[in-house]
Amino acid sequence: MDEVDVEMEYAEAYGARVPKVGLGTWQLTGETCYETVSTALELGYRHVDTAQLYENEAEVGRAIADADVDRDEVFLTTKVTPGNAGYDDVIESTKESLDRLDTSYVDLLLLHWPNPLVSVSETMAAMDRLVEMGLVYNVGVSNFPQVFLDRARAAAETPLVTNQVQFHPYKPQRGMLGYCQSEGMFLTAYSPLARGKALGDDDVQRLAETYDRTPAQIVLRWATQHRGVVVIPKSTTEDHLRENLALFDFKLTREEVDTLTKPSLLKSGAAMLDGMVSELR
Repeated sequence: MDEVDVEMEYAEAYGARVPKVGLGTWQLTGETCYETVSTALELGYRHVDTAQLYENEAEVGRAIADADVDRDEVFLTTKVTPGNAGYDDVIESTKESLDRLDTSYVDLLLLHWPNPLVSVSETMAAMDRLVEMGLVYNVGVSNFPQVFLDRARAAAETPLVTNQVQFHPYKPQRGMLGYCQSEGMFLTAYSPLARGKALGDDDVQRLAETYDRTPAQIVLRWATQHRGVVVIPKSTTEDHLRENLALFDFKLTREEVDTLTKPSLLKSGAAMLDGMVSELR
């Protein structure tokens, strides 16, 4: 299996340097997860995203350990479940994550969702401590509205490098993106294809023909052309994994980027609902 021969672009924040295309592993479990991560690493992925809630850290860690890739070449992210947001729970659950991932550190640790029952100062103090211990290199959050993000940043001694949120043409997150850009953070986009709903868009289809690309490549290129945006699409097939990585040898015009930007509460809400329903199955 040959690597994808396209030069990667990177986002940077407070010393962190992360590939702009990573592999999302939500809903990947068991051998499917192991095989998917293994294939991705063989193709050239060097950014993998997991979480305690995904219950696949062991498979992700095994794939990284078995790959013909040095651990320090892989930017590895995991997330603390909100139920583990208390100081001691952050410390202990992260150590358990490291054991499952079979690694001595993670490159990035996020709090998966805000927990209104735990002071964010307590959570951030624990994340700061993990950085001091050398178990975590960078910290951030996920699914944080700006007001909560402000509180987390004020409480943390370690600079927060990212907020991981839903981001796609129907939910362009202009306010959050502008905030992250102005504060020197990068935005990590999950569900960057709107759970497939963006692929059938007429303008996406037209540009796919124009550039001789797949609709997924058009949508992902739309995202990665935004300054400081990192995408973590999920796929289990080699062809799609390969396509999702091959984004950086073409570029949309500013007018095309604007044309694809179509904020829609209906469509972004439908994409989120699909994800919630899938999680309950």
